[in-house]
Amino acid sequence: MTTEPTTEVQVHRSVSVPLSPERAFALFTARMTEFWPQEHSIGSSALAQVVLEPRVGGRWYERGVDGTECEWGRVGEWQPPNRVVLLWQIGANWQFDPDLETEVEVTFTEETAGRTLVDLRHRHLERYGDQADAMYAGFDSPAGWTGTLSRFAEVAG
Repeated sequence: MTTEPTTEVQVHRSVSVPLSPERAFALFTARMTEFWPQEHSIGSSALAQVVLEPRVGGRWYERGVDGTECEWGRVGEWQPPNRVVLLWQIGANWQFDPDLETEVEVTFTEETAGRTLVDLRHRHLERYGDQADAMYAGFDSPAGWTGTLSRFAEVAG
């Protein structure tokens, strides 16, 4: 049995913010709770905090108001202040799946002094198999990465 090569499926969004790359990187990685949509929680209780451990292999998870933790994935690459790659391990059923790995790459490029282009690419959505189209549609929707980056830009100033 042979399989055909699969074309990589990704969602790509960008936003320009009035911060230096260092400050934009810190906001995105250390203060994610401030811009992450509360309704984008997969835990058993309301979202209290989004945690990203600042190192390769670090955990990416949510903490609920009741103190429970729910895994989202981990840090694949950590290159402050220019780039972070997060390994998204949430399945089409919106539960943590240790066997699934898609990739959220975020780069921070100085446009002018004090202004940064934040470029987000959520890659390998084809790994959702039969659910790839539906997951792409969700991530590509206004409530997906577009809305999340818009909230990020609002917090940035």
